[in-house]
Amino acid sequence: MYKVLLVDDQKLIRDGIKSLLGLSGKVDVVAECSDGTTVLDACNVYKPDIILLDLSMPVMNGVQTLDALKQAGSDIPVLILTTFDEHEMVLKSITLGARGFLLKDVSLETLVEAIATLAGGGSCFAPNITERLLGAIRSNDAGEKSDFAMPAQLEALSDKELEILQLMAAGYSNKEIAAALFKSEGTVKNQCSAILSKLGVRDRTRAVLLALELGLIS
Repeated sequence: MYKVLLVDDQKLIRDGIKSLLGLSGKVDVVAECSDGTTVLDACNVYKPDIILLDLSMPVMNGVQTLDALKQAGSDIPVLILTTFDEHEMVLKSITLGARGFLLKDVSLETLVEAIATLAGGGSCFAPNITERLLGAIRSNDAGEKSDFAMPAQLEALSDKELEILQLMAAGYSNKEIAAALFKSEGTVKNQCSAILSKLGVRDRTRAVLLALELGLIS
């Protein structure tokens, strides 16, 4: 039974998600929060396996909540429940370590599978949202000197670079990647730069989204 902390400002939404998850027989919503201000306390008390997090909330939104969790050193996987019009916040959530995002109208089966995947150490990024985010980035870059165009011939990434890219997708900083792979921070920084160059992008968020679209990482 997976223990879930549900964070959403709309009680009707929380009640609906909780009822549906209860039907699965695999998930127990152990606590609920209406914004991010009580999430850290709830994590300490209820020890959830997964946090289901809404992005648009009053007082303390999802991005601010992710930032607070990261600052507190929390390693609880966060699954974002989002809508199509929140792409800027989704982009920020990736850089803060969100391990997945799904649309709020997702099926119960898909939601339970995503919870199981994150609890097992994996990630779950809905392809339709990823495509929408890529489209938004390309649209925002239009008219500027954009380096988000697909390279004419994509240079293959090494196994080590793919490993680093997967850690990027999990929200690891260069320092954290270096510690995980027993490398110097300078070496990791150089390898990250090489990854961005090979993918033809200018930052880590774009690298992760493009890698997801290409199926380079899961």
